[in-house]
Amino acid sequence: MHTQSPFLRQLSQDAYFYSLPALGAALGVDMETLPLCVRFFLENALRKGLDGLGALARWQERPNVAFFPGRVVLQDFTGLPLLVDLASMRDAVRDSGGDAHAIEPQVPVDLVIDHSVQVDVFGTKEALKQNLDWEFIRNRERYSFFKWSQQAFKRLKIVPPGRGIVHQVHLESLASLVLQERIEGKNILYPDTVVGTDSHTPMINGLGLLGWGVGGIEAQGAMLGQPIYLEMPKVVGVALIGSLNPGVTATDLVLFLTHKLREHGVVGSFVEFFGPGSETLSVAYRATLANMAPEYGATTGLFAVDEKTLDYLQLTGRSADLVERVRAYYQAQGLFGTPTRVRYSETLTLDLGSVLPCVAGPKRPDQHCPLWAVKANFEAHLRRPFAQGGYGQEGPIASENGPLAHGSVVLAAITSCTNTSNPSALLAAGLLAQAAVRRGLRVPGFVKTSMAPGSQAVTAYLKAAGLLEPLEALGFHIVGYGCTTCIGNSGPLTEAAQKAAERFVVASVLSGNRNFEARVHPAIKANFLMSTSLVVAYALAGRITIDFETEPLGYDALGQPVFLKDLWPSEDAIQAQLSSVTPTCFSQNDLLPQWEALDCPTGLHYAWDPSSTYIKVSPFFQVRKPVWEPTQSLRILALLGDNVTTDHISPAGNIDPQSPAGQYLKGCDVQEALFNSYGSRRGNPEVMARGTFANRRLKNAMAKGKEGPWTCHQPSGELLSIYEAAQRYQREGTPLIVFAGHNYGMGSSRDWAAKGPALLGVQVVVAQSFERIHRSNLVHMGILPLQWTGDPLPLNGEESIALNIDFAHLEAKLTASAHGKERVEARLSVRLDTPMEAAYYGCGGLLSWVMGSG
Repeated sequence: MHTQSPFLRQLSQDAYFYSLPALGAALGVDMETLPLCVRFFLENALRKGLDGLGALARWQERPNVAFFPGRVVLQDFTGLPLLVDLASMRDAVRDSGGDAHAIEPQVPVDLVIDHSVQVDVFGTKEALKQNLDWEFIRNRERYSFFKWSQQAFKRLKIVPPGRGIVHQVHLESLASLVLQERIEGKNILYPDTVVGTDSHTPMINGLGLLGWGVGGIEAQGAMLGQPIYLEMPKVVGVALIGSLNPGVTATDLVLFLTHKLREHGVVGSFVEFFGPGSETLSVAYRATLANMAPEYGATTGLFAVDEKTLDYLQLTGRSADLVERVRAYYQAQGLFGTPTRVRYSETLTLDLGSVLPCVAGPKRPDQHCPLWAVKANFEAHLRRPFAQGGYGQEGPIASENGPLAHGSVVLAAITSCTNTSNPSALLAAGLLAQAAVRRGLRVPGFVKTSMAPGSQAVTAYLKAAGLLEPLEALGFHIVGYGCTTCIGNSGPLTEAAQKAAERFVVASVLSGNRNFEARVHPAIKANFLMSTSLVVAYALAGRITIDFETEPLGYDALGQPVFLKDLWPSEDAIQAQLSSVTPTCFSQNDLLPQWEALDCPTGLHYAWDPSSTYIKVSPFFQVRKPVWEPTQSLRILALLGDNVTTDHISPAGNIDPQSPAGQYLKGCDVQEALFNSYGSRRGNPEVMARGTFANRRLKNAMAKGKEGPWTCHQPSGELLSIYEAAQRYQREGTPLIVFAGHNYGMGSSRDWAAKGPALLGVQVVVAQSFERIHRSNLVHMGILPLQWTGDPLPLNGEESIALNIDFAHLEAKLTASAHGKERVEARLSVRLDTPMEAAYYGCGGLLSWVMGSG
């Protein structure tokens, strides 16, 4: 960056910026025809003094991009291993005679602690306090490490527990839209941009800020001043027209959109929303659509900065100076207002008026189902054979006032950043609860109810509107300010529900963004995403098998049936309550005495405790040998199908006491009540290696029909846990390979879904297609992603695999042999998508590359 550039312009008396209009004139490019993300990339490259600006302007030719984000945002589950790596890197640099001070974030970093609170206690006003107490009991060592990190790394800021969910906190307070830096005596303004270690980081796109989710290893590089390397993506424009009908929520819209975009195929693309319909949506609605970008497969879901953006900045208490700075900067750059002349890679149109109330489930967010069809849809899944994606179950269906059965709702959670960031959604749920309480309705006792707002602002405006009390009357007490049920921290079910889950396909209903198998709760097989209001409605019904059109939710004191339409709030009623949402609500930031009183070590280097079961020195600074040429044969660790998620590969939830990880913790004298979760123990590679592929719903074709973390060791044919098999292969000196179908690695951004396989000895993953973040994580861990574009390879797991890799042409020849006979031969694509990825892989991964590059 230099201040003598011919493209530097003055915005105000003490503010300068690198002008996109001036650059466009010099390049002969009409900037208004370029997608917003391309313009952000151009400003970034111009400001950083990079070459190739003309190539970037010809973005349809898919040039490589080196992008320097302005900030990095972390959450505690993914942030902990990243900080452990940095602390370990400091030690490694010191031990090699280098300057440990050099391991320091080069950009601002915010870490929000939101993933650790669990719903141990519910249905009482004491739930919030008691769950926080448990949170600190379980996580004291982790939180002490975070406090050490904040004093050890100068540009790191920790947002303590109890403040809210990272994406909502980011939206409400952390993001500024314009950053500034003093260079050679001049105050340089530039767009606020971000990468985050949570896949739902794109929620901030609803504010008009470019940002997306990356793996922890890639974020680590960005923190240390490395650019994010990517091939220029396709940019899909989604034109929103019309308006939502009364009774249709932002959740209905995003679930419909997720289904449509998954169906169309936007994996790895940047999505930008425009059109007259987008201009009518508030930032809260836009954030809901942007939040689920990973669910519809895109990298981003970007909206433009406009008057609605400025209104939101004012509502959330940003300063008047900031609001005017944002307006002036984005207008000067030609970035203010909804684009009308952009030429996208392709354009889709969505009529908001075509969206109907709906849910998604029972296994994936893209399984869209109109509300009127939910009962029939569940019954179809219930009876459909297991091999065809159903449950293959017979037996009774839950009915009105009947006993627990298939389809009984045993868990109902108002949760997640997707919906609790939207005041309209929360106020609507409160109004529905208020109407239900007035009619004398109650939630059945077997339903575990909870509400976990994304920030303390939600509590403030629900109280101001008088709607917190009716929600509590139905059992929706505040259980914490964090992710809770949406990430599997749902806690124990009621005793009746747990027993029913062992016999029946029971259901959960939640206002979250993911419902992958075994994610919400390991015992619940059917999980449905929906609006906050529908969560309350299904909780009242106690079953997913209700037809809201013809069946009542219950009966009032006079014995009169009460239908959903009798309780559903009008748009006018919701709008009237929005007056309760004021800037004062967003100033609620109560400090936790537990956090303030927490002791932590100090100093440049962390004092590692060898007996710790939470935090250990990172093992990832030893170079892994890449598969550059024909090597010894690899053995197959797992043969997996389509839609394998990072939850399947590296679960975040509860640790089974009988699992290898549970046995390890028992051996360390950890009580079962203090096992915590896999997500909370990501600073301990011993736990995480044992937890790799530990999802009880994993379907491995090598497991002799057994569901869960099992495989057959070869050539012995012995059925072992995947961890035990991997350990045996390592003792035998045998490298490993994993095969999978389409969409391998979909879901969360977690880097342990690549780190764990690396520790098990996996050298290669072959899939029919990869999700973007996970493929990148594999490369950054020195695991080679290979893509096969035909039908699934006819393997049974007995084969030995030989690879001949042509890195010059990004091709590989695979030969599979069994019992001395060649059985399968295939040509594969090497998915090293940029020259820098090839460089990282050649060094054994990004961490080794960073260490080697000095």
